[in-house]
Amino acid sequence: MTTATLTKDKATSPPPPAAHAENARRARRRGRIIAVLFAFPALLLLGALVVYPVLFSIGRSFFDASGTRFVGGDNYAEMFRDPATLKAIRNTVIWIVVAPTLLTGLGLILAVLVEKVRWATAFKLLLFMPMAVSFLAAGITFRLAYDQDPDKGVLNAAAVSVHDAFTGTSSYPTARARTGPQGLLTQGRDGSYTTNTAVSPGASVALPMVGVLPKDLPGGASSAYPAAGRKAAPGELRGVVYLDFTPGGAGTQGKVDRQESGLPGMKVQALRDGRSVASTTTASDGSFHFSGLSAGSYTLKLPKSNFAPPYQGISWLGPTLVTPAIIGAYLWIWTGFAMVLIGAGLSSLPRDALEAARMDGANEWQVFRRITVPLLAPVLTVVFVTLVINVMKVFDLVYIIAPGPVQEDATVLATQMWLVSFGGGNNQGLGSALGVLLLLLVIPAMVLNVRRFRRSQR
Repeated sequence: MTTATLTKDKATSPPPPAAHAENARRARRRGRIIAVLFAFPALLLLGALVVYPVLFSIGRSFFDASGTRFVGGDNYAEMFRDPATLKAIRNTVIWIVVAPTLLTGLGLILAVLVEKVRWATAFKLLLFMPMAVSFLAAGITFRLAYDQDPDKGVLNAAAVSVHDAFTGTSSYPTARARTGPQGLLTQGRDGSYTTNTAVSPGASVALPMVGVLPKDLPGGASSAYPAAGRKAAPGELRGVVYLDFTPGGAGTQGKVDRQESGLPGMKVQALRDGRSVASTTTASDGSFHFSGLSAGSYTLKLPKSNFAPPYQGISWLGPTLVTPAIIGAYLWIWTGFAMVLIGAGLSSLPRDALEAARMDGANEWQVFRRITVPLLAPVLTVVFVTLVINVMKVFDLVYIIAPGPVQEDATVLATQMWLVSFGGGNNQGLGSALGVLLLLLVIPAMVLNVRRFRRSQR
């Protein structure tokens, strides 16, 4: 074997194990360096926009409002002494319990039902469209929808329509009896009117009212003058309820003039010994009569229902309903999100298990409860936890929808943190403490979600 052959064999022989391990370490080191270089811009932004603000807020929470005096844990103690903060914590708990539960349930029901709809894609698109609307726009929309004025708020317009259809409404909410020497009526504590003196069958009475604009009179109202001139028959009690007002200021108070209109649709009762013995409603000219009354003295009464103010609907944004109303707006936005995620999990379920259950005699409800829901449990958990995290950060809807007077009744931790820090409180120390509390509440849900994702990947 020549020297050249030996040299060639050395050159082609594999490197020793130590050299191979060293090369592998160098390759891994280069890979890590390259990965860090690629990730460095993202890490820099994460540190500047997340890590630094979190650390700064934690440090700031130990100082007073001005940020110059160290107060230790006083801000954290103040959180649980402040009634507004306690109310924010209570409302946040309500949001966490109610909103994710309803959204997950609605998303599950809709995802199952959509599978049986012919135009499933279009239906999903319609339900998912609110996700494309900003919280600002959604808040303004629902603020108008919840408006107390039925002429503006669509929900109260519907509520008033239904109420008036079943209960009816008074025609003369602003009417009141004529006072002074010409007045024949006295107002009771409940808002009704009764005659000052007793009347008997065979008499005719005129009951003057004011406070009704001529333009507000019912369309069928006619002149009360002819009715006032009619005489009562024996055993009959007759009268007229009229608007004691003549356009132009002419006419005599307490007397039915030719141009004065009757008040049709007014309920009139005849009372004897404080009990109603007869009831009627005025005609188009305001006239009424009672027949068949026994001899004796009676008092005429105009019930309070004649003068009841019109039904104005439900106070959606009042102190009692403001939080449920805002949660309703949140459901409108996020139901499509829950439906799409659960629908994706539903589409991956093994169909043979569902068909086998049906072949064994299970009905659709049993298949849904015993097969579909247990198999979807991991997806439902992810959706629920994701919504919990999102709910704890809700700010826009609460701040926009809740009016100023009830802002404190609707406040949650995110809005309270802003109000304390920048919305007039000017106490960044307490606001930072609220931010730290919110962070501590979000972290367990985030950890649970991360573990769930890792478990699903394995």
